[in-house]
Amino acid sequence: MSGASSYAAMVDQTFWFILVASVIMLLGVTGAMVWFIVRYRRSRNPAPAQIEGNVTLEAIWTVLPTVLVLVMFYYGWAGFKVMRDTPEGAFPVTVRAQMWSWSFIYPDGRVLPELVVPQGKPVKLNLESADVIHSFFVPAFRLKEDCMPGRRNHAWFQADRTGDYTIFCAEYCGDQHSAMLANVKVIPREEFDEMMGGEWDRPVGRDLLAVKGCVTCHSLDGSKLIGPSFKGIWGHQATVITDGQERQVLVDEEYVRRSIVEPAADLVKGYQNLMPAQGALVDSTDIANIVEFLKELK
Repeated sequence: MSGASSYAAMVDQTFWFILVASVIMLLGVTGAMVWFIVRYRRSRNPAPAQIEGNVTLEAIWTVLPTVLVLVMFYYGWAGFKVMRDTPEGAFPVTVRAQMWSWSFIYPDGRVLPELVVPQGKPVKLNLESADVIHSFFVPAFRLKEDCMPGRRNHAWFQADRTGDYTIFCAEYCGDQHSAMLANVKVIPREEFDEMMGGEWDRPVGRDLLAVKGCVTCHSLDGSKLIGPSFKGIWGHQATVITDGQERQVLVDEEYVRRSIVEPAADLVKGYQNLMPAQGALVDSTDIANIVEFLKELK
């Protein structure tokens, strides 16, 4: 796919320059090797002669690669500088990565499971991670930048074409790494302004679980994923490991709250301790909404 962002063409030009230069060097070196093998084979030169240095040749094979590397560095640095210098007035969105989902937080507080942006306007991404290193990668935009725990990073892009574009995680981050997908939805600027100016409802129920990434590890239909299924757990007894001891607990509001805030405190038997603490990602209202949804999920 051709680039869909403002600096994609520049990235492509740099890529093709390096690729073509590398192919030319490969063909040149390989051709020289073949020529020397044929020209100086034993049948034509039964008595080898000592060959002294050639200053001109040595200067050429020193200067030319040096110039080529410097040109590659220039194009790479120029492109890197453009991609790191965020334009003034860019629309800010916080990208939060966690095993194994993406969430997008807008300035007005709304949280979406997909990144909705305006066409033709720069967008600044404030990148953060709740657990391990992830890498925010949108191939169509030629954009890849790391999300690191405990450290803020940033990136920006300007989408030139409307449409839907896939977000990948380009850093291996665990079992469900390949399924850590999301979507960039580019819409006309007028439609985006209307969306941002309108009212929005706080996500609840199934939508809340999708936004927070819960359904990546916990199914709603009883199937086993990284974590136990949510189906029918409310009011049932769960076998957990607490401080190394096995015990039975009732799945009620207190148990759900503790499992979200301190997931390792009561680890369900048969599952690994992979869930990061969610205290910074959800508030009391979110927890209450999750509780109400679990009550109804028979």
